Amino acid sequence: MPGLFRFVLLVLLVLFCHFAKGDTYPYAHGVSYLEPLHYTPLFEHFDYVDPNASKGGRLRAGVTGTWDSFNNILNKGRIAAGAELLGAQQMLYDRLLERALDEPASYYGRLASGIWVSDDHRQFAFKIRDGAYWHDGKPLTAADVLWTFETYKTVASATIRTALRELSTIEQISPDEVLFTARPDAEGGTNLIFAVGAFPILPRHYWESRDITQTTLEPPLGSGPYRYSEFDIGRYVFLERVENYWGQDIPVNRGRYNFDVIKYDYFRDENIMLEAVKGDLIDVRAESVSKLWVTAYNFPARERGLFKRELIELSRPWGLNWPMMWNLARPRLQDIRVREALMFLSDFHWTNRVLMYDFYEHAKSFFYNSNMESSGLPSEAELELLEPWRGRIPDRVFTHEWTGNDASGPGYQRENIRRAIALFAEAGWEIRDGVMTHVETGAPFTLDLVFVSTYGVRQEEMLLANLNLIGIKTTARAPEISNWLYRMREGKFDGGVYNFIPTYTPGLTLRNRFGSASADSPAGQNWGNIRDPAVDAMIQHVIDAATPEQFYAAIHALDRILLWNFYYIPSLGTPGYRLVWWDRFGIPDGPPLQTPAWYDTWWYNTQKAQRVDTGLAAIDADDS
Repeated sequence: MPGLFRFVLLVLLVLFCHFAKGDTYPYAHGVSYLEPLHYTPLFEHFDYVDPNASKGGRLRAGVTGTWDSFNNILNKGRIAAGAELLGAQQMLYDRLLERALDEPASYYGRLASGIWVSDDHRQFAFKIRDGAYWHDGKPLTAADVLWTFETYKTVASATIRTALRELSTIEQISPDEVLFTARPDAEGGTNLIFAVGAFPILPRHYWESRDITQTTLEPPLGSGPYRYSEFDIGRYVFLERVENYWGQDIPVNRGRYNFDVIKYDYFRDENIMLEAVKGDLIDVRAESVSKLWVTAYNFPARERGLFKRELIELSRPWGLNWPMMWNLARPRLQDIRVREALMFLSDFHWTNRVLMYDFYEHAKSFFYNSNMESSGLPSEAELELLEPWRGRIPDRVFTHEWTGNDASGPGYQRENIRRAIALFAEAGWEIRDGVMTHVETGAPFTLDLVFVSTYGVRQEEMLLANLNLIGIKTTARAPEISNWLYRMREGKFDGGVYNFIPTYTPGLTLRNRFGSASADSPAGQNWGNIRDPAVDAMIQHVIDAATPEQFYAAIHALDRILLWNFYYIPSLGTPGYRLVWWDRFGIPDGPPLQTPAWYDTWWYNTQKAQRVDTGLAAIDADDS
């Protein structure tokens, strides 16, 4: 009862503040997708930060590639680190909302002190926080917000305009309020709210005398916790902390942005970056190769505890790590028995043990590492969605738990290979003189596989060996990246690998990746040409879900249909985020996060830094 009393009191306080201020709408402090907000209107800071973290010191990080522009809204130019449009490392500008990294999909006011959303999600408004200002001291106002989104919708890159294509109008309805209205036929209204809330707000008065449609090497005016200081085109950028940053004490920022200086060095070669972190030229690095994770960091500094290598648990959906997908535009791959046979020719366990140093887990869901992944048999809520499709989706969706192609032990999986050959026989194929041949036409079964890198070819080494073993002639190519993208988009492949990493708000993304309409769209990513009305129906159920129960039932049902149709071969599942760093930093305790946050939640620890420097000097002395 005391808890209920406090809750009622809190609601009355919020309503009183709303009416006292004369706001147009009853604003809330945050917005979430389906699940309730974790933080109350009076929260002081996120649970995953230390509000007493010290300010000072520096952080050195590495970036692959190069850069040649500070203008982050264009198709042309490569953006300098710290100004990425929607990246987590957006340091220069403020945005309307800040995502809580310890919740599936919740956002709280940053530049906006409040957000209002209509019941049908067709309209939403932001109240701009008092006291926000640009680095030149001029106020940041609702007029800047209005100008920013009008600019995005008219002259920004195709990526930005596409993200905002469901947005109809933007209106400044008072000196500190902006109203957004979606198109009448728009879907996925919550996704639009999150997209608008995540875009950086730009300074109208600064760009009025400059051409925002051109790349620039002039560090632009911002409002955020950092500004650019020193830089060398294509080589490095320095960001310095803004001492009088207006937002440093608002709840979503307290305990964050603690380094006085952040330096991003650019590397053209991952191996050089590896040596740079081991040589103490950069402080932190995310390792992307499992072999290097296991073998490359056994050096004296780590043995003495000066250097850390840890697998960081994340609460995000990991999805599928470069799974093999089939092009259903090929007649021979339209047979579900053929696709199942091909699955039995792959071998996750051999690949993981021999090639990946037992790093990965066996992903058995498109939504691996989340409560969106299906398991066991369908629930009653799932069956309500699946029953209308009985007879048009595989029967095993109703009767069997998906286990994939689990192997029985090391070596060639003879039982799985026998099952694959039997399935080919059911589909009208047999081995003649060592060649898999169509019984009626005499045509050989061939596969042209395309990979994004040579690592992908290596990852499917056992699949390639088993294909050749049963007489399927296979080509496996890893062309230059632009050629790979061209071939995948144009359907010039039989099989190819492509990452699938979903979010907790996957509705429209699912339609783009698996929906029938996307198979006909040049901008779509349904490169496998899946045209399945049951898949389309489940995606629509996901988009239309109004409660967590409806959402999870729909996404579990979708997962089952995709798995039992064998459109992809699920295999590698990432067990965590591979991070290495020099032990100079304070790290807050807290729950697992959706994404890593070392750049803005860590802080420089002088005592730890001194220990590292002393230890390195001792190692140098020992070597000499």
